[in-house]
Amino acid sequence: MAVIAEDRAPRARLRANRHAPVLIGTLLVGVPLVVFVLWPLAAILLRSFATPEGLGLDNYLSVMGTPRFRRILWNSLDVTLVSTVIAVGAAYVFAYGVQRSLMPGKALYRFLVLVPLFAPSLVQAQGLVLLFGRNGLINRSFGTSIDIYGYWGIVLAMVLYVLPYAFLILSTALAVADQRLYESARMLGAGPWRIFRTITLPATRYGLAAAIFVCFTLVITDFGNPMVIGANYNVLATEIYNQVIGQANFERGTVIGMVLLVPAAIAAIWEKYLSRRQYALISDQSKPLEIRRHPVRDWAFSAFCGFVCLAILAVVAVVVYASFVHLWPYRMTFSLRHYRFDVQNGIQPLWNSIYISLMAAAVGVVVVTAASYVIEKLKSPATRWLYFLSILPAAVPGMVLGLGYVLAFNNPANPIYMIYGTLLIIALANVYYYHAQGFLIASTSLKQVSGSFDEASASLGGSRMQTLWKVTLPLIAPTLVGVAVFFFMRSMVTLSAVIFLITPQTQVAAVSVLLLEDRGATNQAAAFSVCIMATVLGVLLVVRGALWALGWKDVRLIR
Repeated sequence: MAVIAEDRAPRARLRANRHAPVLIGTLLVGVPLVVFVLWPLAAILLRSFATPEGLGLDNYLSVMGTPRFRRILWNSLDVTLVSTVIAVGAAYVFAYGVQRSLMPGKALYRFLVLVPLFAPSLVQAQGLVLLFGRNGLINRSFGTSIDIYGYWGIVLAMVLYVLPYAFLILSTALAVADQRLYESARMLGAGPWRIFRTITLPATRYGLAAAIFVCFTLVITDFGNPMVIGANYNVLATEIYNQVIGQANFERGTVIGMVLLVPAAIAAIWEKYLSRRQYALISDQSKPLEIRRHPVRDWAFSAFCGFVCLAILAVVAVVVYASFVHLWPYRMTFSLRHYRFDVQNGIQPLWNSIYISLMAAAVGVVVVTAASYVIEKLKSPATRWLYFLSILPAAVPGMVLGLGYVLAFNNPANPIYMIYGTLLIIALANVYYYHAQGFLIASTSLKQVSGSFDEASASLGGSRMQTLWKVTLPLIAPTLVGVAVFFFMRSMVTLSAVIFLITPQTQVAAVSVLLLEDRGATNQAAAFSVCIMATVLGVLLVVRGALWALGWKDVRLIR
């Protein structure tokens, strides 16, 4: 019996040594996700049921029973569906032209369509107002009376806003194809249209589903564009802002926030259901698709892509132009006075945005890398729940998460209260708002690292941490640089996730654009937008130059 006990002791220690990293990793990843994702959502859910008499449905009944709410709900769904259909359709044609034609100017078009990613979401509405508003360049120059405010203004702004996101997804879906399928179809007498319907479109349906989900979620949760160009056409996102900021009615705001969460969650579930059914389109016997020259087709796609890029550039260019005008639209002489930032807080909001974005980039890389490593390499019964928490933020609107932070952490008795009202809490809000995207990028890269590296390291006596530090991280380092740039870019331009968290001391540049537009300071708002775009582009160029110097020439910084 003593011998058996002695044999069991080393085994028990071995199991403990094996399980300890799993337990520690699960806690290090899971606890922050619970604190910064689940807790705020639980707080906003609980507050939506809070009444003077206790918990109940009175808030929901009083909000959802009014004709105003039903009209706003319909407005949101109408704008979202129409904007999504137009944006995804245009992005599909654009991506098809880039990937499946030999049109001239392809590289230039690929860059120009991504320009909206470098700017706050409301820049599209800002540019449309400067072009077609009551004092817009077009109306004043040609004596026209185009009314851009309201429904169609929001739709146009949203289409320009989400088009790059749809393009990136659909471009990836159209980038690969098996030449054998197309050769077989042509040999059987199928024409171009039938080949598209029976081969190309079915092969990209999962990319279409992902693009629809992304566009739908971005449009229905964005409030910057509707605030600037919507006039009296209210949507759910602007109603949350009006209830919380305008009337300090947190109960009604949380109810509308929960309603806004439903369509975004349904879209996320639908997209995940379809993506599970995706199958590999390329095998080891596949032949890369050969693009044949077709002058009429190529020039037609070039004309379409050129028109889309012209619209994007016109909107951005007029904002840049307005920032250098003395007083829009009455004194159109060149001036740098708006870059003195003679407004409340001066240029500090821009520096705040840069500090927050740098923190978000640093923290975001650590957080999503740890989550992907624990989930992919340290399998345990908690893996499925960690994965769910990691991708949950993809279905949570930014305004809902930001409002949840206010309700959960704005309490002196809360340990998180020590960082509430600081730049750090805003950086953390950005990290966990974009956590799902960063996690999926890091996780995809980690899956491409063969497990044989871990086995070889273990056979040589290396610990998990040594393998992670000396083998795994160097292999996925280019991806991690891309993730850091992703968090920096999104934190610089995001608006909805931080609008409820700012104070006069922590105001960010994107919010300054909104506030300046709201009070009619068009030129100053344009100057802040230009500074945001210049900062993002500058960082991209610096990082790209550094990567080229290191020999990392294939790293994708825009995902």
